[in-house]
Amino acid sequence: MSTLRIGVIGGGVMGIQHLEFIAGEPALTLAGLADPSPAAGRVAERFNTQYYAEPQALLARGRPDAVVVATPNQLHFDHAMLAVAAGIPVLVEKPVTTDLASALRLAEAAERGGVPVLVGHHRRHNPRIAAVRDCLRRGELGELVAVNGLCLLHKPDSYYEVPWRREAGAGPVLVNLVHEIDLLRHLCGDIVEVQGLGSRERRGFANEDTAAIGLRFANGALGSFVVSDTAACPWSWELSSGESRQFPQHNASSCFISGTRGALSIPDLTLWQYRNPELEPGWASPMDGRRLAFSVDGAYRRQLAHFCALIRGEETEPLVSVRDAAGTLAVCNAIRQALASGRPERVELT
Repeated sequence: MSTLRIGVIGGGVMGIQHLEFIAGEPALTLAGLADPSPAAGRVAERFNTQYYAEPQALLARGRPDAVVVATPNQLHFDHAMLAVAAGIPVLVEKPVTTDLASALRLAEAAERGGVPVLVGHHRRHNPRIAAVRDCLRRGELGELVAVNGLCLLHKPDSYYEVPWRREAGAGPVLVNLVHEIDLLRHLCGDIVEVQGLGSRERRGFANEDTAAIGLRFANGALGSFVVSDTAACPWSWELSSGESRQFPQHNASSCFISGTRGALSIPDLTLWQYRNPELEPGWASPMDGRRLAFSVDGAYRRQLAHFCALIRGEETEPLVSVRDAAGTLAVCNAIRQALASGRPERVELT
């Protein structure tokens, strides 16, 4: 199998994480790092790869077979379009862009040019999520009724020393809730209407620090989600899944899916069903919980392997296409509109 040369655009936290995964794969070679920050030059030295101040230089001189775009949200569209225009496959971090129109333009450009683009909603690659999706497809929960989720984090003040993280569009709705919404769409189907309450009371930045969201799914199920970046508790995927070495793991769950036949908590994957299904189901009937089995593997490693398969043409459909990611972005945009208007908002996909 030929070695693939993969470049990275963006030398921040996510860019470094991608550099680490690429450098750790024997069948991959780093083609370079592009980032205008002087600190990025030192990052490139650390990974023994070529440094470029501009992404155009990486694309032209680095000879990459593919690139990862891990720049601030506002730059995703421009940098992904550069790669697509050059015919170079790209993995672009989430959110795919900051507005629906540009996401659809990127989708059209990629489709027109036949360029593979994978959007980095990495949790879809997590084996736990694959186990949940299989459980739902088997009908273990019956018809979906309700989804309740929490993404409650306390980010340190130092996190906001990076200026763009204090700006509109960089609050937890797009930075954190976008992950949760993408998983809910992946697991439970399309979301067609949202409601929302938001607050900037704790941090006072241009973006929200806390939001409470109501969701209506196309299949009739309803959902609620609370997200905050200033709440001290373990009830979030980041702090309960053990997915990232960056965070401690706590014995907690953060999402609960309920159906007419059973319920499931995530990420501990406890499936609750009636002890005696022969009896009439009801609130007086006891239920038992059992853990779903899942393989142990890293979501980012699986995402990178899938990306490489797309580059080589071994797979033709990205697990998260630009249009699919645009659907997630449309929900998040509707949530932001609902936070501003105080009214229910339909999710518009155009």
